[in-house]
Amino acid sequence: MLLVRGHGGGTALTGTIFERGEEAPKYRGAPDEAAPYVWVCDEFYEVESGGTETTIDGRTIRVAFDNPLPRGFDTRDQALSAAKEHIRTQFARVGVAGDDVTIDVIRPEEEGSPAGPV
Repeated sequence: MLLVRGHGGGTALTGTIFERGEEAPKYRGAPDEAAPYVWVCDEFYEVESGGTETTIDGRTIRVAFDNPLPRGFDTRDQALSAAKEHIRTQFARVGVAGDDVTIDVIRPEEEGSPAGPV
């Protein structure tokens, strides 16, 4: 399992890549369970009313969340590329430029340890 975490605008978003041999969560809309790599992460967007209040880049906005978007991939590189793109897209939806987003890839057991390449 890999955690792919994006940081930008004073907040963070984390999704999960389930690797070959690991069991990804099963729910409606989940990809074919035969996919060797499965990316799962929330989707969100800014709304004028409702949603959840949060502060991003010093401004208070309201965001609404969609169900997680599960996607299956044949290779780890494909999954990582899609994960990074997904995270940058989510930040862009709330006004944080992709160039202002940093992304870390870590294993859960390394959480809190100095990040190294995965």
